[in-house]
Amino acid sequence: MAAFTGGESNGRSRGLLAVAVGALVTAAITACSPAASPAPATPAPATPTSAADASPSSTEPAPTPTDGPAQIVGTVVQFMSDRTSVDVTIGEDSPGVRDFLSLLPTELTFEEFAGREKISYLPRELVYDGSPGSDPEDGDLIYFTSWGNLGFYYNADGIDYSDATLHIGTYVATEQQLSLLEGGPVTVEIVD
Repeated sequence: MAAFTGGESNGRSRGLLAVAVGALVTAAITACSPAASPAPATPAPATPTSAADASPSSTEPAPTPTDGPAQIVGTVVQFMSDRTSVDVTIGEDSPGVRDFLSLLPTELTFEEFAGREKISYLPRELVYDGSPGSDPEDGDLIYFTSWGNLGFYYNADGIDYSDATLHIGTYVATEQQLSLLEGGPVTVEIVD
């Protein structure tokens, strides 16, 4: 083991100081330089390729809409058939809502369910891990994780909180107007 003299220690200190100053200068130059735009994210496939792909993943975050709005809450999504249209205002920013928006535009078919809601199945299940459940009310658009369907609630009496019921947004329409979405193709898209 060699003994260090004051000169060697002083030289070593100067070397470390030079490296630290160089790192600070590099960081300052980098921070002041114009940043290159990041490459756009590659969208996830629209349909799962296996049963494992169809189930929600806790390790993958929900994709964000590449052409969607910068602010999620307040986004308006229009459901339009050849007989009517219903606008839904997104009520929260969650992984499930972001994944729903990433599917748009899409085309769905709605049907009556149990005298309480109009439902439709999405092209694939949503990635929703980390999304809160809800206590649906009349005028809510929900996603039911157990079945993988959207639902326009118009009679939520007696329906309580469930972790499997994700709140997507709210709408203003009568049950009769919602009935006009049934039976044919419904185009679903974000309204600018």
